[in-house]
Amino acid sequence: MKILGIDPGFATIGFGLVSSDRGSHQLLRYGTITTPPELDFPSRLVMIYDDTTELLAALKPDAAAVEELFWGHNVTTGIHVSHGRGVILLALAKANVPIYEYTPMQVKQAVVGYGRAEKRQVMDMTRRLLKMREIPRPDDAADALALALCHGRTHTSLLRQAGVDLTGR
Repeated sequence: MKILGIDPGFATIGFGLVSSDRGSHQLLRYGTITTPPELDFPSRLVMIYDDTTELLAALKPDAAAVEELFWGHNVTTGIHVSHGRGVILLALAKANVPIYEYTPMQVKQAVVGYGRAEKRQVMDMTRRLLKMREIPRPDDAADALALALCHGRTHTSLLRQAGVDLTGR
């Protein structure tokens, strides 16, 4: 199964494509989609949609793992990220890619085995699981790879195969 992890945003969107099969994970591709800050916000959203659509056509993922948003202190940034996330979800839905959403805690639990792991622990475990020499950069792409691994590890687990809902909903 080819899983596309997406770390949503509006300035930088991380993506990571991983192949997962019975607990084995292989890195296929990762990177970022960026939008220039000098563009007005609606134009940046159009760019995110167009670039995401182009990425989906090129990578042809079987599923997408998208981070659920965590609202921090900067509400204005959070609202912009929410708009970017919505455009990404629209592109995925129009491409008929099944969407799975995970909280940061669920990603940490699936990748590290501890839901309150530190970011550096998640990044290092992502590197190890994908047999990479170095931690993937930038952070947005590393987060996207962790999301893809989260889905791969959750979706292929014995509990999932037994029909147990692992989303916590």
